Amino acid sequence: MTITKKSLGNSQVEIIVELTADEFKPYTLRGAEKVSREVKIEGFRPGKVPYGILKAKIGEMTILEEAARIAIDKTADQAVKNNIADQLVGQPQISITKLAPDNPLEYKITVTLLPDVKLGNYQDLKIKEAAAVATDQEAEKLIAELREMRAHEEASDAEVKDNNRVILDIEIFLDKVPVQGGQGKDTSVLIGKNYVIPGFDKQILGLKKGETRDFSLPYPAEYHDKNLAGKLAEFRVKIKGIFNRVLPEVNDDFAKGFGLKSPAELKSNIKKSLTAEKEQAEARKSETAMLDKIISASKFGDIPEILIKHEAEVMISELEHNVKQQGAKFDDYLIHLNKTRNQIMLDMMPDAVKRVKVSLIIREVAKLEKISVDHEEIHKVIDGLAKQYRGNQAVLDRINNHAYHDYVENNLTGKKVMEKLREWNVHPVK
Repeated sequence: MTITKKSLGNSQVEIIVELTADEFKPYTLRGAEKVSREVKIEGFRPGKVPYGILKAKIGEMTILEEAARIAIDKTADQAVKNNIADQLVGQPQISITKLAPDNPLEYKITVTLLPDVKLGNYQDLKIKEAAAVATDQEAEKLIAELREMRAHEEASDAEVKDNNRVILDIEIFLDKVPVQGGQGKDTSVLIGKNYVIPGFDKQILGLKKGETRDFSLPYPAEYHDKNLAGKLAEFRVKIKGIFNRVLPEVNDDFAKGFGLKSPAELKSNIKKSLTAEKEQAEARKSETAMLDKIISASKFGDIPEILIKHEAEVMISELEHNVKQQGAKFDDYLIHLNKTRNQIMLDMMPDAVKRVKVSLIIREVAKLEKISVDHEEIHKVIDGLAKQYRGNQAVLDRINNHAYHDYVENNLTGKKVMEKLREWNVHPVK
């Protein structure tokens, strides 16, 4: 067996494998045996058809193609292992280049590799991380929102006034043409909360259930939908229901609704939660600054397109999950943005490239600094998941798969690397 290797650039390598006619002959016989088990020929048992008769019946190329598949299955993995020391990306692509009776078999394997990374400075970057503390005002604002969420409501036949919740149908037009996505049935509006755009809720003050009103309002110049930003729109609303809202007092009973003893304990807990959120935000900010500096100081080989595309697909899946978590449909979200899924993915490409570079940096730092995780750490995570999903065989099969073990190992290693990078580079502001 002869093997030659050449670089194709862009982190791709081509391996050409040739088996001589004598090396290929045993596979030809095995191919004939396999085909003869699948083809019914009168007078012969499956798998026992003589080569000459089988060749005459189905053609020699059918036998050779099956023989080539068997030969490739037996030799391709070893050819890659013996000639590629780097980590592969995705699955190798294999194609037959020479196949003829009484001739050598030749096929080529195209593999994509992780690119080379030459790290610049990744220690002592002197990134400052601001302290994070929630204020009383922020806690009180959240308590006010909790009161709104727990308001007691009663249907009203009176006209709409401040602090009512109103159920209405809404239609929006530009130059008398309906706006795409601008129609809503049984929409809930809190009066005084600037629903849709500033001033909208004030236009329906004084209306009663069953009444309709037409009015015009300008969209803010900085409105997120550029088709509406700064334009004068016509609105038509019909009142379907009016509710008076009574907000609960902030007392011990209110606090007990959240499993706490008093308003003071509620406020204290809220401040702690808000402070933790701010600390996480500051940590993300400082880590982003740190990684940006490391990326700028490092050099990367050609990054395979497959890596970038895969990362963009992960990002759009994360976005879709977040949209669904908020109770919305992803298709409606795309309509709201007036974009297709592919357009969103294209927008994500620069961030996908950055995320790939971060992964490459983490991998390189782990290698240079000999940061790793042991089997006990991996199995602690796996065992925890197995207990959590006991009885769910589909999940258990997935987490017991070797590929999932690799995922857990990479994830834990990445966390250790980030902890080290923070230790070396991020310092609290004093």
